Amino acid sequence: MVNLVPLLEGRGYGTAAAAWLLGVGGIGQVLGRLAYAPLERRTAPVARSVAVLAVCAATTGLFALVSGPTALLAAIALTAGAARGVLTLLQATAVADRWGTERYAVLNGVLHTPVMLAVALAPWAGAALAVPLGGYPAMFAAVAGVGALGAAAAAATGPRGRAARA
Repeated sequence: MVNLVPLLEGRGYGTAAAAWLLGVGGIGQVLGRLAYAPLERRTAPVARSVAVLAVCAATTGLFALVSGPTALLAAIALTAGAARGVLTLLQATAVADRWGTERYAVLNGVLHTPVMLAVALAPWAGAALAVPLGGYPAMFAAVAGVGALGAAAAAATGPRGRAARA
């Protein structure tokens, strides 16, 4: 989401407008977290993972394609933020959903270390990829493609061991 600012600035939006749209994404994160409990009750872990990752990929792709109006960008930012908010809580429950709680700490560390490294490197990586790809719209399109592959990979997964028998 932080790469949204240079994307929008490159499309002629001022820094203040870009920051406001980034803030709308933050509001979406809160709303997504509020929606997680009902979503968790109504969906299975794999379906929930696939849906959230697909929405993340789709909204990233929409940012690559849509340059306005501002209200439409705000709706995309709100949806992207909501998906990111759900993803945060999904990551917190993924280990227990798939493998139980017996080795939660170790498995959680193994699963989330690469995720946290990616989050930490995202602002730099976005800028680094935008140059060779020809700009932020192309970078957002490439990241959307990777996100779609992630959603497809999640669709092919499922709980193993004791969690699968529960």
